[in-house]
Formats: sequence, structure tokens, C-alpha cells
Amino acid sequence: LRFVIIHGTGGSPQGNWFPWLADQLRGLAQDVTVPQFPTGPGQNLASWLEAFNAYAGPLTREHVLIGHSIGAAFVLRLLERSSLPVAGAVLVAPFARQLGIPDFDPLNETFVRPAFKWTDIRKGARCFKVYSGDNDPYVPLHLGEEVAREIGCGFSVVEGGGHLNAESGYLRFDLLLRDLKPLMA
Repeated sequence: LRFVIIHGTGGSPQGNWFPWLADQLRGLAQDVTVPQFPTGPGQNLASWLEAFNAYAGPLTREHVLIGHSIGAAFVLRLLERSSLPVAGAVLVAPFARQLGIPDFDPLNETFVRPAFKWTDIRKGARCFKVYSGDNDPYVPLHLGEEVAREIGCGFSVVEGGGHLNAESGYLRFDLLLRDLKPLMA
């Protein structure tokens, strides 16, 4: 499989649980890419699509896309455009609309507007996983539930998980790794 871990707004490949997960997956003989996407004023859907193509190439049936926060919305946009289903899509702290946070909404706008084509997204991956913290300070729980409901997949609520980032104590994400292992079988 080819895992691609996608950070969120203002993020980097070195942030949160991304280096830990990449090391764990490589230890299981998996191919892992953790791209740096443009942040700040250069963050928009077009620049991220360009960066994705440079780092990870066109999507194949072997890809497992793991997106955190706006990275999850980016995964949805990739699936919407894909002509074939990837092996898996993992959405961590996802949302599919503006958050009402002035520091983030302008940076996130091109990712969440126009509305998502859920029928195309559902066809875009053979397996979906969605995770949200029950006390996320940025993304209310109901927004993660909404994404899982639109996709028609299970929804994992992480008690006390916050935004499932370093700020919330997430430098490793054992539940996520455990849930990925069946894909590698």
C-alpha cells in the first residue's frame, strides 16, 4: 500500500502524530509519504492539488489517504475527482463546511466550497475511517458526525481527544494504527 499523511492548516510533516505513524507504517514495510503543503496565504485547493501530484503522483488503487483537519477535506476533494477507488481514506477531525473561526475560514474556503459531491466521494475509497475528539476546540463533534453520515461509514469518537493533535497530547495515535492494520492484511 501507499500511505499519504496530509497535515492541516499551518501544519507540517513533523507535526502531531504524523512522524510516529510514518515510522510505524514503514516498520510494517509500507510505502509512506508525508508531504509539506503550502500554508499561510499560499494555502488553497489548487496549490495543494499541485503539491499532492508532485509528492504522491496520481491516485492508484493502492493509496491510503490520511488527512487531519483541513487535510481531511482535501482527501474528500481528491476522492471526488478520482476515477478509481483508493484502498482507504482516513479522516481525522474532519469538517465539510466553514468553522466560523476568522483565522481559519479564509484559508479553508477553497477546500469546503462548493458543496461536496458525496455520491462521488463514497465511490472514491474502498474503506473509510472517521475520528473526532469529543472536546475539539476547533471542530465541533457534530461536524465530524456529519462527514461520517454523508459517507455512510462508522464514526470513532475519541474521549478527551481534543483536535487529535500535539496540542491535545497526540504525538502518537495507537487507535488509528490498530485500525489501519486490517488494510495491510
